[in-house]
Amino acid sequence: MPEVIFPDGFLWGTATASYQIEGGVKEGGRGESIWDRFSHTPGKIQDGDTGDVACDHYHRFREDVDIMKALGLKAYRFSVAWSRIFPDGGKRLNPAGLDFYSSLVDALLENGIAPCLTLYHWDLPQALQDKGGWANRDTTSYFSDYAVTLFESLNGRVDLWITHNEPWVAAFLGHQTGIHAPGIKSWETALQVSHHLLLSHAKAVAAFRELGIGGKIGITLNLSPAYPATDSEADHEAAQLADGYQNRWFLDPVFLGSYPEDMMEVYQKQYDSPQLEEGDAELFQGASIDFLGVNYYSRQLVKAAEKRDELFAKAKPEKADYTDMGWEIFPEGLYVLLKRLQGDYAPKEIYITENGAAFPDAPDSNNRIDDPDRIQYLREHFIQAHRSIHDGVPLKGYFIWTLMDNFEWSFGYSKRFGLIYTDFPTQKRMWKQSAYWYQKVIDANGV
Repeated sequence: MPEVIFPDGFLWGTATASYQIEGGVKEGGRGESIWDRFSHTPGKIQDGDTGDVACDHYHRFREDVDIMKALGLKAYRFSVAWSRIFPDGGKRLNPAGLDFYSSLVDALLENGIAPCLTLYHWDLPQALQDKGGWANRDTTSYFSDYAVTLFESLNGRVDLWITHNEPWVAAFLGHQTGIHAPGIKSWETALQVSHHLLLSHAKAVAAFRELGIGGKIGITLNLSPAYPATDSEADHEAAQLADGYQNRWFLDPVFLGSYPEDMMEVYQKQYDSPQLEEGDAELFQGASIDFLGVNYYSRQLVKAAEKRDELFAKAKPEKADYTDMGWEIFPEGLYVLLKRLQGDYAPKEIYITENGAAFPDAPDSNNRIDDPDRIQYLREHFIQAHRSIHDGVPLKGYFIWTLMDNFEWSFGYSKRFGLIYTDFPTQKRMWKQSAYWYQKVIDANGV
């Protein structure tokens, strides 16, 4: 018998992203994205890997849906490649791209799996990047037009719509550190991009409401509670800044309609960015979401800044366990985060839209793939999620990252997050023990 039982109707799923699994980058009328360009730039991706083939999901999606059905998934979260719909970013619609996602949605519905569609998971059409990308305010309107095209095409067939996945990553890893596409290194640009991403979210939500589209709409944020490394005042101030940088900078506009004053003061003083225009606050305030998607992997442990041009420094906890990504395993942080969201922002509904772990998985001589660390990781996080529900958090579903091993951005194919093992040379899919375990969790609706 399970130790804890989740509420009836709890949505168990898995999540993926278009560039990480689809491949077929030059097929079906798809245009180039910033990740195509970035991954083909020497030195950007580990081992020189690209997403040209990835998991070949573009050709194998029906096989992958069969796996989802066998797992017992109640829902599947996927993202749309914008450049499949508008190869040049806007204006010129590619019907073959729409047909691909329509066929995927149909296959999910035929198998009793609820589609959860993410409009943007970082793969901006390169044609728009050539016009300034997300630093160009015009991109917010292109995004709204793209969103409307999908809203109208798939109306009534998608249960959950997500505007953006992790705008923090798109803004800061793509434009501040430059380790993600498009590889820009500028605080000023990153902050302006963060504003335009949130603005495009607000415009898409407004269009969704105006059109009367079926289903619910929200946004997915990667959130991480910030803990001071010591009890010193300087470390507590660093934790407040870390929370502002990672969490409040995106939560406050979505729920409160404005940026946090302390972070705006810091950013304006140091970088004179972002620049807002009249009416932006009204757009934020008018974009009420139906749910918040939460991606949680670990906490932040921080101390006072040690270098110029940094807000805080990261500390390494003692006696901690880590995933293959070097991320501390800290399940309790999920409970702390969910309760904080409930108390500070009162979202109507919350979904864990990503949670999972990379470990160095490999088949044994019998093609069995034992991954007890992943099972333990997921079990402990599920228990914390259930604890939050017991304490009043409106958590409605949980999507594991990820269905199958795939292209892990700057790490290429070196990190394996999947429940399903992908043998990339042959594209053979093999169930890990965690997949069989998750199948039982879904069947029992508990752990």
